[in-house]
Amino acid sequence: MLKNKKVMTAIAAGVLVVAGIVFLAVESAGGSTDVIGKKSVQSYEMVLNAIPDQVRKDDEGKGFTLTAPDSSVRFTWSSASDENSRYDLKLQADAAPFISAGLDTGKLPADYDVSDDLITVGMKLKEDGSADTDESPLSAYERLVKSDRSLINYHGVMDHFGVKLGGGNMFEWAKDLETSANGKTQDKDIVFVLEPEPFIAAGVDPEKVEGWIYAPVTVMEHGKKMQVNKFLKPFDIK
Repeated sequence: MLKNKKVMTAIAAGVLVVAGIVFLAVESAGGSTDVIGKKSVQSYEMVLNAIPDQVRKDDEGKGFTLTAPDSSVRFTWSSASDENSRYDLKLQADAAPFISAGLDTGKLPADYDVSDDLITVGMKLKEDGSADTDESPLSAYERLVKSDRSLINYHGVMDHFGVKLGGGNMFEWAKDLETSANGKTQDKDIVFVLEPEPFIAAGVDPEKVEGWIYAPVTVMEHGKKMQVNKFLKPFDIK
C-alpha cells in the first residue's frame, strides 16, 4: 500500500511538472494564458489615458508616438511592419546632451540614425502589412503584443512592463501608476531606456549626459539576477 502511495505521489508530481512546462510554453508563445501580454495591454491603456495630449499619430502616419513631458524623448510603435519605414518601433532622443558629453555621431553603429538633432534607435517588426485605418494607439499596441509577443517584457524588480527595441534599448512603464510592487508610491511611471555601450564607444562620458541617469539596473539573465548599466530617463505622469 505504501509503495502504491509513493508511486501515485510521483505520478502526481510529474503531472504538475508537465503542466507547468505546458503553461510556460503557451505563455511564451502568446497563447490564451499569456498573463503578461494581457496585463501589459491593460496597464498601457492606463498610461495612454494619463497623458492623452502627449500621444499622437506618428509624423509618417505609420504608427503612434508617445512624447515625454519635457519633449526630449519619444517612443513610437506600430501594429505592423512597413517596408517604406526604416523602423517600425523606435525611440528618439535629443542629440544635444550626448554631443555635449563627447559623442562623435559618426562613430555610432550603422543601425543608429542621427538627423534633425535627434538620435533614433529601433527595429523592424516581423509581420508585414498595413495598419488598420481606424486603429487607436491602444489597439495598435494590442496588435503588436499578438503579432510579436517576444518583444514584450516584464521587469519584476521595478514592476514594469516594457517593449524591447533591440540592442538593449527599451520603453518601460509601471504596471500600476499608483503603487509599485512593494506598495510604495511609484515615481517612475514611464522610463525611456538606452543601452550606453554604443555611446561610450563613440566618445560619450556617461556621467555627463544631462537629463539622463546612468545607473545599474537589476535584470534576470538565465534565471540569475545581475546588474547592467543603462541610460534612464524616467517620468512621473500622474
